[in-house]
Amino acid sequence: MTHTSDLQERWNAALMPNYGTPPVALARGKGAEVWDVDGNRYLDLLGGIAVTSIGHAHPAYVAAVHAQVGTLAHTSNLYLHEPGVTLAERLLHLLGATDDGSRVFLCNSGTEANEAAFKMVRRHTPDRPRFVAAENSFHGRSMGALALTGKPAIRVPFAPHAAEVTFVPYGDVGALRAAVGPDVAAVFLEPALGEGGVVPAPAGYLRAAREVCDAHGAVLVLDEIQSAIGRTGEWFAHSAEGVRPDILTLAKGLGGGLPIGAVVGLGSFGSTFQRGDHGSTFGGNPVSASAALAVLDTIANEGLLENATKVGEHLAAGMAAIEHPLLVGVRGRGLWLGIVLSQDVSAAVELACRQAGFLVNAVQPNAIRLAPPLVLTIEQAQTFLDALPGILEAAT
Repeated sequence: MTHTSDLQERWNAALMPNYGTPPVALARGKGAEVWDVDGNRYLDLLGGIAVTSIGHAHPAYVAAVHAQVGTLAHTSNLYLHEPGVTLAERLLHLLGATDDGSRVFLCNSGTEANEAAFKMVRRHTPDRPRFVAAENSFHGRSMGALALTGKPAIRVPFAPHAAEVTFVPYGDVGALRAAVGPDVAAVFLEPALGEGGVVPAPAGYLRAAREVCDAHGAVLVLDEIQSAIGRTGEWFAHSAEGVRPDILTLAKGLGGGLPIGAVVGLGSFGSTFQRGDHGSTFGGNPVSASAALAVLDTIANEGLLENATKVGEHLAAGMAAIEHPLLVGVRGRGLWLGIVLSQDVSAAVELACRQAGFLVNAVQPNAIRLAPPLVLTIEQAQTFLDALPGILEAAT
């Protein structure tokens, strides 16, 4: 029988060390629960970093993927297929962008989506050298997306970068206005900093970004890799702000576990790319597109937007009511929450959570990220709330 320690030893001998040694070897999952190779059960409060949006092994998802694999698994981009076309149509419909020239490009991941957005901006404004993005933001690790990522620890070692980028404090409207001028090609922003610790934009910030882009002719790119597809209780987080970007990037929860990303050029930006400008051999292949359609159908059919709001509010209120010197706040919306700690001990809290049967993410030294499947129930959330005081005590 394979055990975690056996797999870790083989991992260390065969794989590059960039992830370190993962502490858990997962074998299977069902709904919001997963089991490791030693038979230990965990409540999955991270969802593969906001990916498994309808939980593990959902019957509708399994059936859709199984049927597509058994029919047609790949076409390349030389031939079209109905699942990809239907998915693009569904995304445009959800965005209310069906008759205005908006178009979709399907790719494999979030970083690929941001790379495509980066190229669209270059194509749209070739004479503008500078970009603006937020400090502590995360847009991916490929070279274009990395240039836009505001975390020096992961960006600086790989200089020189593909673009001149001015980084501004997230949420500071004055700093954003001061940074954007006629030489700026685009402003890249997340509706909330995900890797930055689930830090929501202050009310009005995205609207101010729209205004300053319009004033200077810059492109507004919203990175909803992590925040879209129901994560905040809305199909898209920016919808709650009433702001329309020029380019929108999607991934993570869209595929529910299979790799897929999307770039949406809204309005006239739908025709930025011309024939030959960009491509992806595997992007939006029939299996991933069918998986994404199953995700969208399941979220709609099972009321998971409403569930994300209801269970998220229960979790946030429950954590806010806990009196412990280590827990000083809760951030976020829907089932995308950050637990703010008074000390830089998030790694110890993550370990204590895991030992208590909960998978979470120490996303910042003083913040824990929760991004569970949208099928999480009130009862499951309550088990975490009941255990959290003891977890914090164990980590102190």
